[in-house]
Amino acid sequence: MLVENKVHPSKEQMEGFLEAGHEGPIYMVNLLKFRQSANYEDGRDCDLSGAQAYAIYGRAVAELVRDLGGAMVFSGNVSRLMLGEVEDLWDQVAIVMYPSRAAMLDMVVSDAYRDIAVHRDAGLQGQLNIETSDAIARGFT
Repeated sequence: MLVENKVHPSKEQMEGFLEAGHEGPIYMVNLLKFRQSANYEDGRDCDLSGAQAYAIYGRAVAELVRDLGGAMVFSGNVSRLMLGEVEDLWDQVAIVMYPSRAAMLDMVVSDAYRDIAVHRDAGLQGQLNIETSDAIARGFT
């Protein structure tokens, strides 16, 4: 199994996200890998770590998520791998509930999101985003 962290979705992944799919809430599992030092595209000098730059984004995006009816469900630091093998562990895991794919899309194309995304891009070395739906509400089907 190839595992490759990215900062932005590929064209094919974005097209898939825009297709009709699960109706209702989605839960985005985020496996986050931070840069050692933040690297802003505009070249600004800063002494932030990647995790610190991402934290600026995280606090602001949590408000956007709440405003659209979603919720930050879980966030925690990765301490070790219990099962399986990967070359390099992620630094944090976060789970975010969005009321729908459309709500998430509305957020990521908003001016408010674009204003804070610079901190995300500066802080992340890469990540995996895994879209899931609520199996309990669907009877585990």
